Amino acid sequence: MVYKEPARCPWSTTDPLYVRYHDEEWGVPVHHDKKLFEFIMLEGAQAGLSWITVLKKRENYRKAFDGFNPEKIARYDITKTDSLMQNPGIIRNRLKINSAVTNAKAFLKVQEEFGSFDSYIWQFVKNKPIRNRWADLKQIPARTRESDLVSKDLLKRGFRFVGSTICYSHMQATGMVNDHIISCFRYKQL
Repeated sequence: MVYKEPARCPWSTTDPLYVRYHDEEWGVPVHHDKKLFEFIMLEGAQAGLSWITVLKKRENYRKAFDGFNPEKIARYDITKTDSLMQNPGIIRNRLKINSAVTNAKAFLKVQEEFGSFDSYIWQFVKNKPIRNRWADLKQIPARTRESDLVSKDLLKRGFRFVGSTICYSHMQATGMVNDHIISCFRYKQL
């Protein structure tokens, strides 16, 4: 018997880590605040780089940033951020490291105001994933009206590294948008 690989989004077939991320995480609706914060941190770290670079460093980020715990990260001081700058397991960019601290503080304020970050962020898609119908990767936009709104509001609330393109990537990753192409086996599953 011949085993046939399922049809996937073309971007996911270059690396086993990408395949696993595509098959198990990308586009799956996330409603857990800590996981939503993790993706905000990772998407911000990815700015200007490839997503595979960040995926390969994800476990290092988890260790270096206290399991993506926003309460702990919000208390980081200059000593801690300086030590993170020496960590070769993460992307050593001072602006990105400092933005993790800034974003943790802003994240906690959003939780306080809305009861959860989940309640806040999912309102931008009316609490239901947007299900697109793309036949080809070239059709998928880098940003949308919704991601523009998310970005504008996050920036107003003090977040950094949350431009519209980053916000759209966050929406795709956390399942607020289903951007699997229609021939991909995950499209129908999600």
